[in-house]
Amino acid sequence: MTTEHGPEELPTARCVRPGTVAALAALALSGFFAWGAVHLVVTVRHGMGSETSLGLVWLACFALLWWVPLAWFERPMRATGGQAAELDRLSVTVQIPVYNEDPRVLEMCLRSVLEQSRRVDRVRVVDDGSADPDTGEAVDYADIRDRFLERAAAAGVEATWDRTPNRGKRYAQMHVLAQDDADVFVTLDSDSVMDRHAVREGLAPFADPKVQSVAGHVIVLNRSTNLLTRMTGLLYLPFTRGLRSAQSVLRRVTINSGTLAFYRAHLVRDRAGVYENETFMGRPMQMNDDSMLTFYALLEGDTVHQPSSLVFTLVPERAGHYFGQQLRWMRGTTVRHLWWLRYMPVRGVVFWVTVLEYLHLFLGYAIPLLILAHPGLRAQAGDIAVAALVIGTAVGYLMTLRIFTIVRSDETVLQRFLLAPVATLWRLVLLRPLYLYAMLTCGRIADWGTRDRVEVSLPSEAAAR
Repeated sequence: MTTEHGPEELPTARCVRPGTVAALAALALSGFFAWGAVHLVVTVRHGMGSETSLGLVWLACFALLWWVPLAWFERPMRATGGQAAELDRLSVTVQIPVYNEDPRVLEMCLRSVLEQSRRVDRVRVVDDGSADPDTGEAVDYADIRDRFLERAAAAGVEATWDRTPNRGKRYAQMHVLAQDDADVFVTLDSDSVMDRHAVREGLAPFADPKVQSVAGHVIVLNRSTNLLTRMTGLLYLPFTRGLRSAQSVLRRVTINSGTLAFYRAHLVRDRAGVYENETFMGRPMQMNDDSMLTFYALLEGDTVHQPSSLVFTLVPERAGHYFGQQLRWMRGTTVRHLWWLRYMPVRGVVFWVTVLEYLHLFLGYAIPLLILAHPGLRAQAGDIAVAALVIGTAVGYLMTLRIFTIVRSDETVLQRFLLAPVATLWRLVLLRPLYLYAMLTCGRIADWGTRDRVEVSLPSEAAAR
């Protein structure tokens, strides 16, 4: 896609210097542990009175946010010397499933693959039966397809473009990956644009033979469209990435983002026929493909997140689309939790992280009830509410310091940082109740496979960059 000024400029991003990360980490860790120390002292000094009960409440909250300080110890993984040479010899296939995608962002997606600093060997695009929802007629991407195949040939990259009947993302992936002989598979969503060095950085962790999958770092492309997209962008870095970063320090990332992820190819090939046909409660499960592939990787080795492998993606711009997406993700995650509790070792990190997540959810509802039920605490309910607001705001800012670890070519971060308390409130008031509802209705996993129409288009200001 070109504009009157030439080809659209692809966005870029980079991690800040290690010294900056260290300074941010020191500030965040100091604040976090000071909070824990204060309430530990209160608990010890006040015996068994109501102050102790309140202190224990805050200590429980502190303990259940274990991932907040741990996430700051994550660093991009690097390959050196002979390791780098070994990585250069790996054959890499990028698979892109397409269904009713905005043509502009699709073309940018494809360009970003061909313009990687570390060239890939193959790109396999599968149009999963894109069709006009009103007429049922096939959506024609012929111009985009022809330009892409021509550019790929000029770049020395093998490329294919297939169209299949609409069966969902997993079938689109396995249509080409089941027989592909690459060493590494890269899954990339068609509404996402890779930073120029995303593949090079995403391959680096594979220098360690124990690493089976690598999660890319997702940031929002249409971040300035409205308040909802700004809020989503704010939540991505400190919260979504924060937990994933902490898991990565332990080498136990549980869910890669399907937006951009890297896998030892045999993990996927070996599950052909099984992966596409997963069921839950007798129903086919097409959502949470990314968590299933990560699950396979967990069974065979280490799973990590690479903060320097960056990808920009479109996020929902309408409330109905946003909450529908969140509900689907949460239902799928609930199903995956059951898988982890059943198949992951009881002594392992994944099992206990899952237990702690449910404990955190339980205490989120139990603590207010405890305060109301306890005579001494109930008398202090107003003061507790004010303290919770102050502490929540402070911790929200400490967590949101993570947005300063990424520098983008298309925005500054100060405005997003100032919205940190709003993001914390958003999670507490809207997303947490939605998660509880998703858990109770997790059997409704067959309601979604692919979108009906183009849900998000590339914003005009991004197209004009």
